[in-house]
Amino acid sequence: MVTRKEDELLEVNDLNVTFFSGSSVVQAVEGVSFGIRKGEVFGLVGESGSGKTVTALSILNLVPPPGRIVGGTVLFEGRDLGGLTKKDMEKGRGGQIGMIFQEPMSALNPVFNIGGQIAEVLSLHTSLNRKDVKAQALQLLQHVGFKEPTKKYIQYPHQLSGGQRQRVLIAMAIACNPSLLIADEPTTALDVATEGQILALLRGFVSEHRMSMLFITHNLHTVQRLAKRVGIMYAGRLMELTDVDDFFERPLHPYSRGLLDSVVWLKASERKLVAIPGSVPRLFELPKGCKFHPRCSKVMPRCMDKEPPIVSIGESKWVRCYLYQD
Repeated sequence: MVTRKEDELLEVNDLNVTFFSGSSVVQAVEGVSFGIRKGEVFGLVGESGSGKTVTALSILNLVPPPGRIVGGTVLFEGRDLGGLTKKDMEKGRGGQIGMIFQEPMSALNPVFNIGGQIAEVLSLHTSLNRKDVKAQALQLLQHVGFKEPTKKYIQYPHQLSGGQRQRVLIAMAIACNPSLLIADEPTTALDVATEGQILALLRGFVSEHRMSMLFITHNLHTVQRLAKRVGIMYAGRLMELTDVDDFFERPLHPYSRGLLDSVVWLKASERKLVAIPGSVPRLFELPKGCKFHPRCSKVMPRCMDKEPPIVSIGESKWVRCYLYQD
């Protein structure tokens, strides 16, 4: 459960998202709770299929059908986003909350030029006239690193590289100076050099505007470079919530340790490379008890029978594991 703090911008409390398809009912997100403070980068980490993107889409009420938010609340600056009208929610998206979607090619409209797509965001959320909208769009293109913004303004998505398209998405997401930026795997499929540039860009915006960010990734290297706190997600549930430094030095959950042990680090002697056995279970075939127990090296008989409780470990840190119950 999230502890309310004075400087908390976003509060996700006991979020539950279910997908209904015929006779099948799939719990994609179950009992997820976390908060993001003003000016903080919060990392949400886990393997593919763990529910990270669905959690992010839930914040903006963009869960695609047949998915539906069936429980919990999402509070932004103390307001319940679930209680907003469709018009107010649309106003908030792109205005107070910006989002960088996972696939830059599919997130951009292929039939409109880059400048027009940025200008549309500005037109929807500001009172700028057409001339000022274009000037602001050009300034944004320059701000995200394009040396010839006028040239890029008239180009189309297919004329840009993956890294350039990602920069355009960032420009669109920050166009209205949002308080919260949601970045869903923003460096996926980018080369190392471009990834570094994008991360530096995001870090600069957070610092310059005291912007909060929900940074979603499966890449632990990027989390270490960017985030202050981190939530570890598995099979639709948060398994651990802790400070980034503590996560890398003293991981609590066996899944957290497994993630760290399966990554190649610069200093090969730091950790032995060991893959987590098995794979993330399909959401319609979840095991009984702890959802990680079939892959866990610390499994106990009770892990197979009942979902473990959340155990608090110091201030604003907790883990969902029987190892810490006693």
